[in-house]
Amino acid sequence: MNFKNKIAPSILSADFGYFVRDVKRIEAAGAEVVHIDVMDGHFVDNLTFGSGVVAALRPQTDLFLDVHMMVENPETYVEEFAVAGADSMSIHVEATHHIHGALQKIKAAGMQASVVINPGTSVETIKPVLSMVDMVLVMTVNPGFGGQKFIPEMMDKVRELSQIRKEKNLNFEIEVDGGITDKTIEQAKNAGANVFVAGSYVFNGNVEENIAKLKERLMTKI
Repeated sequence: MNFKNKIAPSILSADFGYFVRDVKRIEAAGAEVVHIDVMDGHFVDNLTFGSGVVAALRPQTDLFLDVHMMVENPETYVEEFAVAGADSMSIHVEATHHIHGALQKIKAAGMQASVVINPGTSVETIKPVLSMVDMVLVMTVNPGFGGQKFIPEMMDKVRELSQIRKEKNLNFEIEVDGGITDKTIEQAKNAGANVFVAGSYVFNGNVEENIAKLKERLMTKI
């Protein structure tokens, strides 16, 4: 299977007063996805933004809007994010008692469905839903705040997922989120990931140059 590599800048690290400007910059620089971190102050300690940001961005960009729900009971927010214009919703297996039903609800609302696992959560917990998801997000830091250090041991999960995908002939993409830089993106690619969330690395400094560096690293042969 040949999954296209995609850069997914996280607007958690963008300028909150200039979301549209920053999204247009990453689009012009060649990013394929906008990663939108929604946090409720309960599932994680941080509090960010809701469906209103998605609704504001949707008319301004053709980029794929990937909403990462770091909230308790994410299934209760499916409809409002679908209406707002989200293309995909990523939900944590740790955040709901009914992961299968929650993913079904996302699909029924017309969005792609992704399941997320935290650093302390095994791949085993999501095996029952791998056949129904469009993507698996492996957290390479503990969720809640940007700028954390990449946890290399999480690449074992990426390799395990890549092997399962091959053996079962499944079609989910593998996304990594946390500490992705021009130094760590190759590790993730080599393990089998193809969607790379980068926040502070992209937005701290020259956005265009930083995205170009990430794309250059992805061109390196394994």
